[in-house]
Amino acid sequence: MSFYRNAVWFVKGLQEYTKSGYEAAAKHFSAADLEVNLSGRSFMVTGANSGIGKTTAQEIANRGGTVHMVCRNKDRAEAARNEIVELSKNQNVHVHIVDMSSARQVWEFAQSFSQNNTIHVLINNAGCMVNQRELTDEGLEKNFATNTLGTYILTTALIPALKKAEGPRVVTVSSGGMLTQKLNVDDLQSEKGTFDGTMAYAQNKRQQVILTERWAAQHKEIHFSSMHPGWADTPAVQSSMPSFHAKMQGKLRTQAMGADTVLWLAVSPAAAKQPSGLFFQDRKAVATHLPLASSRSSPQEEEKLLAVLEEFAQKFKP
Repeated sequence: MSFYRNAVWFVKGLQEYTKSGYEAAAKHFSAADLEVNLSGRSFMVTGANSGIGKTTAQEIANRGGTVHMVCRNKDRAEAARNEIVELSKNQNVHVHIVDMSSARQVWEFAQSFSQNNTIHVLINNAGCMVNQRELTDEGLEKNFATNTLGTYILTTALIPALKKAEGPRVVTVSSGGMLTQKLNVDDLQSEKGTFDGTMAYAQNKRQQVILTERWAAQHKEIHFSSMHPGWADTPAVQSSMPSFHAKMQGKLRTQAMGADTVLWLAVSPAAAKQPSGLFFQDRKAVATHLPLASSRSSPQEEEKLLAVLEEFAQKFKP
């Protein structure tokens, strides 16, 4: 079944996830959707010093929004901030140094941020694809710790602050790769069988989509969405998937194309009118499963995912 899913997904990707797929979809976009003044609104973007995160932060700053860049590397973050400020002439761009793979660090940051700042929109963009199985200092598999648990802790810790804001939103940058995966709650840290970083990453991205659906059902005051940016030419793709990057060169989307739907979901009035909890591609809600792919999980499996994540979250809470 996984061979079927991968084959169907790759054919779909060549048609839809590439630069030409974006160009076809963009013919139906409304430019007015992004003509917004974001003055007075506060946005947090994780993984904001490069790729889609940096492009999104830049576009928000260009429109007058306050940007909180959550990054791991101080030097790269400061350099990115300076560039964003210079291009946007917006001084309301702030850097926060946080390692999203450290559950305790994420907790500490979210708690102190909530006490001192307002937040209208959270953009969960930070992610990693580690191709060798690697444990964090807290003993967690690194892809899971960053992509799933870090996202879970940051989002749930910021929900009370988001509920105090007007028109709050949470946008999670997932991946179309999640379509190749059925949720596997019995091996969240990829301990069984041969480790495959690409598969672990896709599994994490499936988990993010499920979390988005669950949060939307639990917290009606907040607009939640997840999305697939398409196959974009980013530093992360170059370093994590060098052979895919080399093979697809010329077909990959630009970073701006990858960031377009993130920005649309975060700022446009049109996106807020969509139901909460959906998965988007090129400004449209799309299916979260391939046809006949047997990738749906049961409510019990999804409940178990949330229970395990909450258990981990409480374990590392300061």
